[in-house]
Amino acid sequence: MIRNRIAAIAATTAAAALLLTACNGTGNAASAAREGAAAAQGSLSFTSGSAKQNNAAPGTGDWANSPGKPASKPVAKKWVQLSAARAGDLNPVVVNGAGFTLYRFDKDTANPSRSNCAGECATTWPPVLVAPGGKIFIDGVDKSDVGVVKRADGNLQVTVGGWPVYRFSKDLKPGDTNGQGVGGTWFGVTPDGQKAGAGQEDGAGDEQGGVAPATSVTLSDERNFGDPSEGLAGAGCQNVGRDDSASSLQAAGTLKIWSEKDCKGDSKVVQGNIADLASVDFDDRISSVFLG
Repeated sequence: MIRNRIAAIAATTAAAALLLTACNGTGNAASAAREGAAAAQGSLSFTSGSAKQNNAAPGTGDWANSPGKPASKPVAKKWVQLSAARAGDLNPVVVNGAGFTLYRFDKDTANPSRSNCAGECATTWPPVLVAPGGKIFIDGVDKSDVGVVKRADGNLQVTVGGWPVYRFSKDLKPGDTNGQGVGGTWFGVTPDGQKAGAGQEDGAGDEQGGVAPATSVTLSDERNFGDPSEGLAGAGCQNVGRDDSASSLQAAGTLKIWSEKDCKGDSKVVQGNIADLASVDFDDRISSVFLG
């Protein structure tokens, strides 16, 4: 009887040890995945400006995408470009170095970043992959919104606002947005990771905060819209009258602000009224804006 009780206790102890080991294994695997993604991101180079501005070699990176040829095979590039731009009716939306629209998938997660598109899905929606040690050129997208996530196959997929981003195989030329709204789960991605085009049919650009482009802006030298101020209106790039003076702005919609004249230098897509431009790291830095 005593031997039976001892054997039962030993079996229970062994089972508990195995369960603890299994739980730790799962936790360690998840932790290792996060650490691996963080280490991989640390090996990447994040560079302000476009690939062209940084003299990237022709025919490399995102430039290697051939217009008219469907993207159907995920390929890790030595560099990728993320640019805030307009594509079709989407403004702003992120495009790659060749001008192709990038998308997010509602069945993915942003916190933590995780892709749920693999196999046939990843053929229709090729993930944007960057090679370890590669470069990500950031043009109008905040660096703090850009990252990578390690996929199940070990590849590094670029994320915007935590969301993994993809091409669409039926976009055949720069500016196509054929993936917008597909299945009610695929949408162009904005520079901060939101769904491009959200609210455009129901009053975008009003004081509720849509994503329609602003056609005018008021720049104030003081925070909280204090005087003196100046107004700019029209479409396209507009140079400001008082360089590097604005501390707040008012606009009905989205616009792109630049640190140099003629829409050059550092840039950021902003939306609506901003009472303190220091909150977006642009206090006394605006030299030009892009409207419309």
